[in-house]
Amino acid sequence: MLLAQRVLESVFPGGHALLAIDGRCGSGKSTLAAHMAQVFGCPVFHMDDFFLPPELRTPERLAQPGENVHHERFLREALEPFAAGQPVRFCPFDCSAGVPGSAVEIPAASFAVVEGSYSLHPSLRGHYTASVFVTCAQAVQRARLTARGGADSWTVFEARWIPLEETYFKAHAVQALADLTLDTTPFA
Repeated sequence: MLLAQRVLESVFPGGHALLAIDGRCGSGKSTLAAHMAQVFGCPVFHMDDFFLPPELRTPERLAQPGENVHHERFLREALEPFAAGQPVRFCPFDCSAGVPGSAVEIPAASFAVVEGSYSLHPSLRGHYTASVFVTCAQAVQRARLTARGGADSWTVFEARWIPLEETYFKAHAVQALADLTLDTTPFA
């Protein structure tokens, strides 16, 4: 822990540092973020907490790559307060209920991780100190998503979520613009 803290301080001296972890579903973004939180004792913001509410899911918006996340609210409620050295307070979106859940407050910190697909959306990109794109082979992705939620879950991801992600990755050159690409296929 002490060594990790020294590395963090030498790489990000002073100020506030944010690491974005974007990438394919099932590739290990959440696992990497949890590891970073454990090593650095930092908060993790999850893009899934900023899922687009039903009232904003217009055909016009959803036709645009990467617009199925409420990036405007994430910027306003998480990134801007964090950068100002303030606590971050927001209501995570509850996908099962389709409404915001109970408010959470994350104390001010000098380093945080933003995890999830769409974290490198063009409106958010400029707020990060560094970024990682996490990927894996499709067979590994399928095995991980099936293990997580069953065969029916894989069918939904394959039909809906993966095409949306791939369109976003391509339209916004997400992998090419990340500072580092991490392929987790060998760790399957």
